[in-house]
Amino acid sequence: MSFNNYKEKIEEGDTVILYMSNNLYAIDVHPVIKNKKGELVENVYQTTFGALKVRNIIGAEYGSRVELSKGWGHVLQPTPELWSLTLPHRTQIIYTPDISMILMQLDLVPGSVVIEAGTGSGSLTHALVRRVRPRGRVHTFDFHEHRAALAAEEFHAHGIAEFVTAKHRDVCQSGFGEELNGRADAVFLDLPSPWTGVAHAVAALKDTGQ
Repeated sequence: MSFNNYKEKIEEGDTVILYMSNNLYAIDVHPVIKNKKGELVENVYQTTFGALKVRNIIGAEYGSRVELSKGWGHVLQPTPELWSLTLPHRTQIIYTPDISMILMQLDLVPGSVVIEAGTGSGSLTHALVRRVRPRGRVHTFDFHEHRAALAAEEFHAHGIAEFVTAKHRDVCQSGFGEELNGRADAVFLDLPSPWTGVAHAVAALKDTGQ
């Protein structure tokens, strides 16, 4: 799983970032995929520089040049920063400059327990996980059930599910759950009306929390 640890070579099941002429594309490395009829077919990724047979990059080194039918590109290991530039937008997302400020203000370290509401497209969540692992944990919540489920699937596919719990929950109404009371080192509220969640955030924070 390519988000969890740095690695040298691309393996089946990884997510890679294809870089071509200042354009970035996220590709899931599966040799075959299902078409609209449910049939397994060759996974061919189409770009402005031609087609890339995804099976051909399995075993290639991260950072290496790969040939397409009409040009070439480079395959990069994903980072939270690159993922933020390529992820499927389910909501408006937070980009790297703001994420950097958020991480600094929350004063997170490896081992921290942090709560995020809401999950949205998961841009910030990936950065939070990288900051608190391997001993910490991110608890992220979204009031939209389908959005929460998609985020949980991505965290599993990216190999970071052991560091993050994603739940469907209206935290403004229901809080974060009694099991998190007094356990969080930091809480980040990315909500339409964040002030409605302040009381729940106070309940979740440790005495030294942010």
